Amino acid sequence: MRKNIAQMAIIGVIASALGIALGLAIDWFPKQGSTQAEDIDTLWDILVIASVPIFVLVQCVVLFSVWKFRMRPGEELKDGPPIHGNTKLEIVWTAIPAIILVGLCSYAYVVLIDIEKEPADEMTVNVTGQQFAWSFEYPGAGGGKPVRSDQLYLPEDGNVRFKIKSLDVIHDFWVPQFRMKVDAVPGVTTSYRVRTKGTGEYQVVCAELCGLGHSTMRQSAHVLSAAKFDQWMTKQRQEAAAQS
Repeated sequence: MRKNIAQMAIIGVIASALGIALGLAIDWFPKQGSTQAEDIDTLWDILVIASVPIFVLVQCVVLFSVWKFRMRPGEELKDGPPIHGNTKLEIVWTAIPAIILVGLCSYAYVVLIDIEKEPADEMTVNVTGQQFAWSFEYPGAGGGKPVRSDQLYLPEDGNVRFKIKSLDVIHDFWVPQFRMKVDAVPGVTTSYRVRTKGTGEYQVVCAELCGLGHSTMRQSAHVLSAAKFDQWMTKQRQEAAAQS
């Protein structure tokens, strides 16, 4: 029995190390476009490190049992030896997963609180979803006329709070590089916040099946340098004022 356990342990350790290395080596996600993405990617890595050994352990026990304790020819009518449950083992394999789950849930909660923390300065962008397009509104400063756009423009290293609503059915506002998304629900305003990281152009995607044109419900998110964003906003406010 000790020899069997030692064999399973060696195989499990090697398979776990390879699985963790592969899981961390794979580039699962697109470029990080927000500081929240850093925390979420780290959470993913922790979950990979914790879950791969558990998966390997279960598979090693199952496959080893199939190999070592399989039925041989002529044993079809035989019963297995009478055994009694091992209370200590049952306590251990119940307690350890519970401790792991509590630890991972606690860490995930800390990450959630951190990425939802309200910053001192924050720009608000109102996002509206409808079949099959997104529109964006920047509230006017000092009671001025709001700026509306069918493209999302954001400043680099800026704190942004999105307030999201829907005019028809349920949509889901998602920029994969931000790692954040939330449903746009008719009659309800949902929200989330990000701090942009670097510049770039990303896709705004609807992540909720919303009708025949769901796959085409995509627009662009442009993260610009602060100077270029200010230039764009100034131009948009001038055009809005001229139209009033």
